[in-house]
Amino acid sequence: MSDTAPENEAAPDPAAEAEADPAAPAPLAVPRAPTGNAEVDAQLDRLADADHLATDGHLEVYEDVHRGLRDALTALDARPGPPAPSPFVRH
Repeated sequence: MSDTAPENEAAPDPAAEAEADPAAPAPLAVPRAPTGNAEVDAQLDRLADADHLATDGHLEVYEDVHRGLRDALTALDARPGPPAPSPFVRH
């Protein structure tokens, strides 16, 4: 007899575990498409952290993501753009 686990034993299936305990957190599996902005994509990927938390833990993740997205938008507004057109019209 061996003290090691059999080699053909499969890893636990999270979906099967969720079915065994319906009160356990279960991933929503909401698809997220990349936006092309690394900072925004990182915040959206952070939403997956809520998949493994009980409902009362979601708020902290959502607030953190909201704050990060708001900061990313604020940074876009702060970037220098082309100079504003002159208000004077030359004839």
